[in-house]
Amino acid sequence: MGGFFGVVAKEDCIFDLFFGTDYHSHLGTRRGGMAVFGKKGFNRAIHNIENSPFRTKFDKDIREMEGYMGIGCISDYEPQPLIVRSHHGTYAITTVSKINNSEEIVEKLFESGNSHFLEMSGGDINPTELVAAIINQKENLIDGIKYALDIVDGSLTFMVLTPKGIYGARDKMGRTPMAIGKKEDAYCLTFEDFAYRNLGYEDYKELGPGEVVVVDRTGVKTLVTPGKDMKICTFLWVYYGYPSSSYEGISVEKMRYNCGACLAKRDNVKPDIVAGVPDSGTAHAVGYSNESGIPFSRPFIKYTPTWPRSFMPTIQSKRDLIAKMKLLPVHDLIKDKSLLLIDDSIVRGTQLRETTEFLYQSGAKEVHIRPACPPLLYGCKYLNFSRSTSEMDLITRRVIARLEGTEDVSEETLQEYANPESEKYEQMLEEIRKELNFTSLRYNRLDDLLSSVGIPKDKLCTYCWDGKE
Repeated sequence: MGGFFGVVAKEDCIFDLFFGTDYHSHLGTRRGGMAVFGKKGFNRAIHNIENSPFRTKFDKDIREMEGYMGIGCISDYEPQPLIVRSHHGTYAITTVSKINNSEEIVEKLFESGNSHFLEMSGGDINPTELVAAIINQKENLIDGIKYALDIVDGSLTFMVLTPKGIYGARDKMGRTPMAIGKKEDAYCLTFEDFAYRNLGYEDYKELGPGEVVVVDRTGVKTLVTPGKDMKICTFLWVYYGYPSSSYEGISVEKMRYNCGACLAKRDNVKPDIVAGVPDSGTAHAVGYSNESGIPFSRPFIKYTPTWPRSFMPTIQSKRDLIAKMKLLPVHDLIKDKSLLLIDDSIVRGTQLRETTEFLYQSGAKEVHIRPACPPLLYGCKYLNFSRSTSEMDLITRRVIARLEGTEDVSEETLQEYANPESEKYEQMLEEIRKELNFTSLRYNRLDDLLSSVGIPKDKLCTYCWDGKE
């Protein structure tokens, strides 16, 4: 994933840029960067943030950087922002993207005269560099930005910093968000709208799907009007979004309460306590507790000072170890208790199995699991939710392959497993329950999840659950 923040100010923008970018640290784990433009031209800093937080790594830079416009990002993968010199002039660019047709685009660029791309570790091309190369194919910057939005298969939301202002472009299907904040002497562009509130900004507007704006010190101008079709990622509310965020006017925290309430309404177990897997399951568990009347409790605590993210580092065996090590039991709340545990989702299942075993070893009598979203049956094509190379990494697909006797399962059969009223769905849940050693397992239903958001289904992307684009 990744997040971004940009500022156009009448005076120095560094303070707002630094803290606004830092507020996106929950969206990325590997790289942080800032690029600014001021009287001395462009300046940029990029640091590895795998072992130290953004604020620590950039503390020295903010004392040395100056400028009245800037863009910053937190990335799970590629170093950015990049500073590019082209026939459009010099500009800086940062993206949140998943480019499925990158090889096809690269070949097309080679044919049109692009000489080379720098490889990152692992041999991949930096997608932000690729987007810059696409933009540079056109005679002017605006046409280049529109061309990038049109040609990319997957998702692409990005900012371009030029000496004249910041261009902001939201993904053509609105799969990822972009909002603008305003205060007396500055404007900002951001992935997460909460990032500007403590900095004194007020809501100005959310960009619509495919909308392109330019922000300078005089105001905001729309260059490309938003399209009518939208497919914003529903998982933003379920997991990615910070609790104080909102997308399309819908609060993340409130949506998660709604999810938990929907789970409670359909449940028939009577545990002693309800708990959320810290931290992404906590709000869902509060909603369940409020609806059911079963006490909310924290039977284990996540040790966040040194392990803030469960999917860090990237080596799977180490991820699992850290996921186990950072959960600290409160034995008095576990021993001889029946626990109902809510997590945002089950992907591979490895970490939740470890958590369940950990609770049993700490004296739990029962562990009932309630994921806040439906079973993940399809690998995401639109966001870098997971860098898995195969859908067989999903526990659902491994279980389905066992039940069907083959990994080559038809789409028709997969749709049966996606249907919560079907026999195959119940068989899949029972196999997952046994494999992960849960007392019981019940997923949130897609219809309940959609009602928790409150946006029409045709405006939401639900591909990872139902395979429908």
